[in-house]
Amino acid sequence: MIYLDYAATTPLDPRVLDAMMPYLRDSFGNPSSVHRDGQRAEAALDTARETIASVLNCRAEEIIFTSCGSESDNLALRGVMLAAREKKRPWLLVSRAEHHAVSKTAEQLERYFNVDVEWLPVDAHGRVTPDAMRRAVCDGTALASVMLANNEIGTLNPVAELAAICRTRGILFHTDAVQAAAYLDVDVERLGVELLSLGAHKFYGPKGVGALYVRQGTDLVPHLTGGGQESGLRAGTQNVAYIVGFARALQLAQEERAARVAHVQPLRDQIIGRVLEAIPDSQLTGHPEQRLPNHASFVFKDVDGNLLLQLLDAAGFACSSGSACKTGNPEPSEAITALGLPRAWSLGSLRVTLGKDSTPEQVDSFLLFLPSLVEKARTLK
Repeated sequence: MIYLDYAATTPLDPRVLDAMMPYLRDSFGNPSSVHRDGQRAEAALDTARETIASVLNCRAEEIIFTSCGSESDNLALRGVMLAAREKKRPWLLVSRAEHHAVSKTAEQLERYFNVDVEWLPVDAHGRVTPDAMRRAVCDGTALASVMLANNEIGTLNPVAELAAICRTRGILFHTDAVQAAAYLDVDVERLGVELLSLGAHKFYGPKGVGALYVRQGTDLVPHLTGGGQESGLRAGTQNVAYIVGFARALQLAQEERAARVAHVQPLRDQIIGRVLEAIPDSQLTGHPEQRLPNHASFVFKDVDGNLLLQLLDAAGFACSSGSACKTGNPEPSEAITALGLPRAWSLGSLRVTLGKDSTPEQVDSFLLFLPSLVEKARTLK
């Protein structure tokens, strides 16, 4: 099997596993305990928090550990908006092309918590433009949430510019950087955001651990209550081994970012160029230039995207039709729908994402098989 679905998840880096092993095997103490074993676990948490803070260019106490990127998104939106209701600022701005962890949370807040949601439109490439943000913000807006890099179509949003617009109006800004952290700068000062979500398994860390950056002074209502862990914002005994792995994986992503980008970007460009040249009625989705360096995404006219995935899988290629959370759904995702494509095109989406272990030979093999498989999918439709 040739794996081309690194946006869905990545394998655990052996160096990350090595960092985790002592806390899976020997140092198993609860970091809330006062005895020696607990102190060792707490020290590991502190070191991991400081490592992550150094990458994000923030204070260690501004890092809140969660179970995943989706929980981080949930805590950001729900926490800010429930706090904002006390200040009579009930408006939430959300992009039309967000991950479900953001969009479904916004829908729930609107339905059950009397939060007013305004959906920011995206352009033909799936980007939120500064003009769209300027038109949307108002005095009652508490929070805007726009992802740094789109998981389905790879488009990069101008987050620093969007956040600056919000800051002039006293509006908090959250960005889902789960897909971005593997290849982009996530310095929160350069981005100018108050909240930023991360998930470790997107950059060769373990599944089941994430983090939320919360700028000091940001009012946040906890959505998981109990003990006083994570500054009282996220109750529950911390998963020390996974948090240690998270920190090591993010550190490696930062240190090796330039080399990883240099490796995957030419392969991505090869895929895009060859697909558009060799396959009739094919179209790139997302921005042609402002996109993740490892991410190629397409729509094919008159193709069932899920059928194409099955044909690719049978031929030995693991790809996706978008978010891993959407696979198997016959309807186009919100991100694809937001691009305004006709239904004959939007149902035929394909996402091909590369990783640090992808090879030119794997890409050549994929490009050899794909045109005939697309044609077969059209025949069987």
